[in-house]
Amino acid sequence: QTQAPDLFDLSDEPQHILDKYGVDSKETDSFGRMCLLARRFAEKGVRFIQVNQSDLAWDHHGDIDRKLPQVSRNVDQPAAALLEDLKQRGMLEDTLVICAGEFGRKAVGEGKPERPGRPHNAKGFSIWMAGGGIRGGLEYGQTDELGVQAVENPVHVHDLQATILHLLGFDHEKLTYRYAGRDFRLTNIFGNVVSGILA
Repeated sequence: QTQAPDLFDLSDEPQHILDKYGVDSKETDSFGRMCLLARRFAEKGVRFIQVNQSDLAWDHHGDIDRKLPQVSRNVDQPAAALLEDLKQRGMLEDTLVICAGEFGRKAVGEGKPERPGRPHNAKGFSIWMAGGGIRGGLEYGQTDELGVQAVENPVHVHDLQATILHLLGFDHEKLTYRYAGRDFRLTNIFGNVVSGILA
């Protein structure tokens, strides 16, 4: 807590770093600023950092043609800058970066015809992971031709959780405890480590 004021003060960052993250000195809650703060927090030893894209920015039930490219641009540059910055500083191999939401989008329209969107899809969607033991440059899994559901190497959320725990040095099966005659654990007594994505 005593270090927080210094961490939030970006005045010691060179201009080329601010430009790389797309940080405007007038904005206080931009995604670029949050990504830069994430790198600064990681440098100071903060072990878990969450960066959010605010304002339900990805929840495109309408107007997806206009909103999705804009939100993608707002996230792409800062996320790439964070990965590059971590790598240049020798921190990426020890830092697991996950970019994810809780669902994807179906390949069908919804909403007003003049401003269409897409409904939620929990059976087929993408996330990306980098650093921290992830094998780079790999695509894992595939949906059917309509993007409705995963058909090749599907990864259940419990598999993802088991994999993240493995990368953090935990065996998810050893976190099992018995209560009221039933086994419990973070992966809900399911899940397998997805070894195909590990470095």
